[in-house]
Amino acid sequence: MARPTLGMIGIGRMGDPMARRLLEAGYAVTVLDTNAEAIGRLKEAGATAGESPADVAARSDVTFLSLPTPDIVDKVAFGKNGIASAETPAGKTVVDLSTTGPEGARALAKGLGEAGFTVVDCPVSGGVGGAEKGTLALMASGEEAAFERLKPIFEVLGRPFHVGPEPGMGQMTKVINNLLSVTALAATSEALVLGTKSGLDPEIMVEVFNVSSGQNSASLTKIPKFVLTRTFDFGFALGLSDKDLRLCMQQADAVGVPMPIGSSVREYIKIARARLGADADLTQIIQPMEEWSGVTVAGKAASR
Repeated sequence: MARPTLGMIGIGRMGDPMARRLLEAGYAVTVLDTNAEAIGRLKEAGATAGESPADVAARSDVTFLSLPTPDIVDKVAFGKNGIASAETPAGKTVVDLSTTGPEGARALAKGLGEAGFTVVDCPVSGGVGGAEKGTLALMASGEEAAFERLKPIFEVLGRPFHVGPEPGMGQMTKVINNLLSVTALAATSEALVLGTKSGLDPEIMVEVFNVSSGQNSASLTKIPKFVLTRTFDFGFALGLSDKDLRLCMQQADAVGVPMPIGSSVREYIKIARARLGADADLTQIIQPMEEWSGVTVAGKAASR
């Protein structure tokens, strides 16, 4: 049985390494992006360049989307020369790896479903490192039969989970996961600012946390690698994090779940974004806290 042909629309920080892994696994991949240099690099790796979203979808059995915002996903799907206008769509599948929120996923599934596509909502987590290593968590929702067909492709990218049958369930899993991740980062940053202001060594504090009950994803990786070193190059923008938390809070409002902790964490993100800009790194969330307290949380490596 011939391998399915694949498309990847959006070859930025996440899409590029995912496309490369698929090429290395022997799949034919057609790529599309507004960045001509990114397309050129992937052509050198064996990809084919598409002319439009409709063209990519027409060439591909499975078209992946890896795009930054719901508006861009909507434009790629339904705008001029969008996926919905592709010829011969029967039997084709669209997998949205973007983070668009549950409402966006449902709208995409409805619109492209009416155009003849099977749609799988499948946001990912694990960052650029996970995309490069093939260790992403893929949170797929939609028809179970479609998930099973796609599973061998998903396993090239990481570990797939079928989280539910309805579009939007993958998105809900993702934005809740991101809320937990940012909450750990905000709380750990606040704790380290307090400790540093009190005269404690932040590197020793992190070591203690990581063998104690305070251990979390921020203390294990984000803080030691990107904050204590003062590199702040985790690779995920404050603006995108703000978008993810907004989508989470919107769904909480829609289903009537109060989120006092989540709301406070989003306020931290909004403050950091306002002070540092949407393109600043997520790990820079600590900087306004440092300014308020008059300290800098740095390890020995920061001065080298």
